[in-house]
Amino acid sequence: MVLASDKCREKELYAVTALPYQVRAMLRTYGRQVTTARRLARYRRSLVAAEAEDDVRISREAKRRELVGRVAAEIVENCLVTGSDTPVVEEIKAELEEELGFPLLFAYPPEDQEMRIFIVRDESAPEELTGEVKAATFKRLWELALEKVDETML
Repeated sequence: MVLASDKCREKELYAVTALPYQVRAMLRTYGRQVTTARRLARYRRSLVAAEAEDDVRISREAKRRELVGRVAAEIVENCLVTGSDTPVVEEIKAELEEELGFPLLFAYPPEDQEMRIFIVRDESAPEELTGEVKAATFKRLWELALEKVDETML
């Protein structure tokens, strides 16, 4: 009759006799895993660092673009209509009028939700711009406002 303790001793004896080959194979495998893990860790760190740098740069650029857009929208929607005499508003308006070749008047009539653009001629009543001409003028106004705000913003 074989006792449980004898079985344990047999396993221990078997493990000792097979030990050198198995230990070497195990250590070799373990060494490969450690090397691979180190490489992956370095790779992950470099990816995280690169992504963080991109996120910061993109984030700053996106925030700046958003802020430039908001300021430009404020200029186009409010300052031009109210006749603000700030240098930026005056420069944008002067540049647009110079490109078009005639003075402009911007207004929000009380019953409308959309800005209207008028050509101011000498002594005649202002003529409203409509259709494609209005769209092109408004687009150019928006572009000038974005450029001017981007230039003047820190």
